[in-house]
Amino acid sequence: MQRYSILWADDEIDLLKPHILFLTAKGYDITPVNNGAEAIDKCNSETFDIVFLDENMPGMSGLEALTFIKASKPNLPVIMITKSEEEYIMEEAIGSKIADYLIKPLNPNQILISVKKILDNKRLVNQKTTMGYQQDFRNIMMAFNDHMSHSEWADLYKKLVYWEIEMEQTDNKGMAEVLETQKSEANANFTKFISKNYESWLNDASVDKPLLSHQLMKKKVFPELGEQPVFFILIDNLRYDQWKIIEKDVAELFTIKQEESYFSILPTTTAYARNAIFSGMLPLDMAKYHPDLWSNEGDDEGKNNNEEEFLRRQLKKQTLQIKMSYHKIIHASQGKQLYDNLPNLMHNSLNVLVYNFVDMLSHARTDMQMIRELAPDEGAYRSLTLSWFNHSSLFDTLKWLSEKKVKVILTTDHGTIRVKKPFKIVGDRNTNTNLRYKQGKNLGYEGNNVLEVRKPESFFLPRTNVSTSYVFATDDTFFAYPNNYNQYVSIYKDTFQHGGVSLEEMIIPFILLTSKSSR
Repeated sequence: MQRYSILWADDEIDLLKPHILFLTAKGYDITPVNNGAEAIDKCNSETFDIVFLDENMPGMSGLEALTFIKASKPNLPVIMITKSEEEYIMEEAIGSKIADYLIKPLNPNQILISVKKILDNKRLVNQKTTMGYQQDFRNIMMAFNDHMSHSEWADLYKKLVYWEIEMEQTDNKGMAEVLETQKSEANANFTKFISKNYESWLNDASVDKPLLSHQLMKKKVFPELGEQPVFFILIDNLRYDQWKIIEKDVAELFTIKQEESYFSILPTTTAYARNAIFSGMLPLDMAKYHPDLWSNEGDDEGKNNNEEEFLRRQLKKQTLQIKMSYHKIIHASQGKQLYDNLPNLMHNSLNVLVYNFVDMLSHARTDMQMIRELAPDEGAYRSLTLSWFNHSSLFDTLKWLSEKKVKVILTTDHGTIRVKKPFKIVGDRNTNTNLRYKQGKNLGYEGNNVLEVRKPESFFLPRTNVSTSYVFATDDTFFAYPNNYNQYVSIYKDTFQHGGVSLEEMIIPFILLTSKSSR
C-alpha cells in the first residue's frame, strides 16, 4: 500500500502527538512543525501529499501561510484546522481553495476521514464504481431477455450512460471495455426493438408509444406557454450523456423541474427530426401538405431553411396567437448579437433558439485532424462539449435568463454515435450522402446489420420515385461504397455520425428549467 507524506503545522504540535501516532499507525508519514514560516520552508524544500495548517498560530497565521504555500504549490491539498467557528475565517480559507476545514477539538477518525477523502479518493471511487457496476452488470444483461417497453429502454440507456461517466473517473480500463461491449449488445437488442415496434408507433393509435419528434411542441412546449416567457433552446446533436456533463453547471443557475427523454424519428438527422419538431408533422405529411417548405433529398443544404415558417404554421394550426421569435445560432457573432437582444425577447411568449455548435463539432471532427485528436472517444467528446458550453454565448444567455422569471426548455433533435465498422452498400448517383441511412432505388448490400424499409409510407417517409427504399445503419456501423473503400473507411471510421438506429441517436433529453427567483 502506498504511504503518503503529511506536513502538520501547529504551534501546539506536541499536544497532537496522539493524533500523529494514530495516523502513523494507519500508514501515513507525518512531518511536524510549529509555525507557519517553517511550514512554508518545508513545502519549498520537500515534497508532501497533504498539509495540515493551524489557522491561529502566533507570528504568521495559518491563512497567511496558506497564501504562500498555494503560490508555490497550487495543487497541494491543504486542510485548515482552527478553534474558531467564525464565518469569515471559513469563507476566506475556502476562497483560498483549501481541500477541507476542521474545527478543534479534533477527533482521530475525523482527521482520517478527511485525509482519505482527499488522498485515497481515486482508489476508493475506483473500487466503489467497479463493484457497483459489477453488481448491476447482471441486471442489465437480464433486461435484454425481457420484453422491454420504450420507457424501460430509456431507463436502461440512462443507466449505461451513468456507468460510462462514472467509469471515466476510474483507471479500470478492463471494466470500461466490458461496459463498452455491453453497450454494443444493448444497441443490437435495441435495433430489434425498433424494428418490431417503430412502424406501429406511427400507425396504431392504440399501442403504447414514446413521445416522438413531431409531437414535442404540441405535448411538451405549448402547454408551458403562459404568463412567463418560454425560451425553447434546441442544441443540435446533443446526446443524453452530453447533457449529463453540462447538467451541473445548468443546475447552479436553474431549478430542474423536469428531466425526461423522448425518441427522435427516423432518419435521426437534422433535416428530418428537427423539421418534424417545428412542423408538428412526420416527413411524409410535410412533403404532402407543405411542398413549398419541404425539400427533396438532393437538396440537403436547403432542408432546414424553413424551420421558422414550419413553426408559425404549426402555431396557427393549434390556434395559438402569440408573439414569438426564432433564432438560429451558427457563428459566435450571432450568439453575441442574440445575447444583446435578450431584453427585447422578454416581450414574447415563445422564443426559439437553435444552437448548431454540437452538430458542427461532430462534422468538424470528421474534417479536421486537430478535432479528431481532441475527441478520440466518447469521454473526450463529452469533455470538448463541456469546454464549449462553459465558454459559449449559450452559457452567457442562460446566466442572464436565470435572473429573470422565465421558463427554459433545453432539448435536441437527435443524438450521434461513434461509428467503427464499415458496411458496404451500392447505390446510384442520386443516393443521398449520409453515412447512417440511405434513400434511393436499387440499393445493394449483403448482410442483415441494417433496418430496411421497402415501403417508406409505413414509416411516413416520402418517396422520390416509385422504387425508393430506405436503409438505416444500426449499432456502430456506417455505410461505405466499394469504390475507394479503404480511403473512405480511413476518413470516416471513429467519427461521430447520425441518421441511423441506436440508443445514442434516438433516445434524447428534454429538460424543463425554471428560474430559482420565481419559486
